[in-house]
Amino acid sequence: MIAIATSTRADWGLLTPLISEFKKQELPYTILASNMHLIPEMGMTVKEILTEGETPVELPTAGANVSETLANSTRLHGEWFAANKPQAVVILGDRYEMLGVASAATINGVPIVHIAGGTVSEGAMDNAIRNAISQLASLHLTETEKCAERLEGMGIDKGNIVVSGAIGVWNTLNVPLMNRDELQESLGRKLPEKFFVGTLHAATLDSVTPEQQMEEFLAGIEGFMQARPGYGAILTYPNNDTDPAPLIAQLRAFETKYHESILVVPSLGMRRYLSAVALSEGVIGNSSSGIVEVASLGVPTLDIGIRQNGRERAVSVIHCDATRGAITMSLSLITTPMIKGIAAKRANPYFHPDTPTVMINAIKTKFKI
Repeated sequence: MIAIATSTRADWGLLTPLISEFKKQELPYTILASNMHLIPEMGMTVKEILTEGETPVELPTAGANVSETLANSTRLHGEWFAANKPQAVVILGDRYEMLGVASAATINGVPIVHIAGGTVSEGAMDNAIRNAISQLASLHLTETEKCAERLEGMGIDKGNIVVSGAIGVWNTLNVPLMNRDELQESLGRKLPEKFFVGTLHAATLDSVTPEQQMEEFLAGIEGFMQARPGYGAILTYPNNDTDPAPLIAQLRAFETKYHESILVVPSLGMRRYLSAVALSEGVIGNSSSGIVEVASLGVPTLDIGIRQNGRERAVSVIHCDATRGAITMSLSLITTPMIKGIAAKRANPYFHPDTPTVMINAIKTKFKI
């Protein structure tokens, strides 16, 4: 049996095609749902897993702060690994609580399958955590050849590295999308004629506080909307790398001020998110999805601030500083015919034609299942 760890709406959406491969090939697996999935204030996104017909093991790891959550993640996953002895555990990415999962797996002799190692995001603690998980892992499923080369440079055996492409890109090309009417019905309100989809997480290595980062982000959107009536945005909650409550309060106040143009949603879920992006003028903020997946939907991304510095990106991804003036100006840029035309070509360095199959075959081969 293979364990599959998930702690946020983001990694759950990315993991679903791999889980579909487990089902299709009738391979045993167990989903371990923790942290943000089980926080009511963050949308209680474990419901998204249950809606898919899954019965996850629920591990309530969320604590009062990052250190407590990390400790809880190590302890509760460790207890589960010790009692259940899976053949391996699948860990995607770089979140701090996944370092707890990886530590618990290592201590209990459970091999790690690491998805998306070898990439770079210089503006967050995630970068160091991702590399630490890679050093603990037995099998590496990387998004690009450059990612594989970085892992080799870290001393990881080339024989344990498989270039699979980004699983999120596979989703963008294979998940049935909602049309505008279906999306509006699902969200329970009419959307602005033209809108962006945005998420701003805390850039944890920035010298500016998360609250100031959010203030500049919202002021930049506000400046653009004042100059260009008819535009709006769907904004989703940040993750809990820092206390999200003040940032959520800022988002809700902005929604109240611009209730006709701004919609704030704790979590869109994968299908609504991809549908909204496909219908949007572009993605804005500093989420990795804007860098990795959005290019394949034919819309531009405005990557804001330092969080994703160093990550490979398509030519349709435009970067700007995390200041209100730069954001306002860059929002105007990504709505130009030139940038829209570049995005429409859908060139994406993270694309691979058969990512879930490559992943499942690598797992089966490595662990002889």
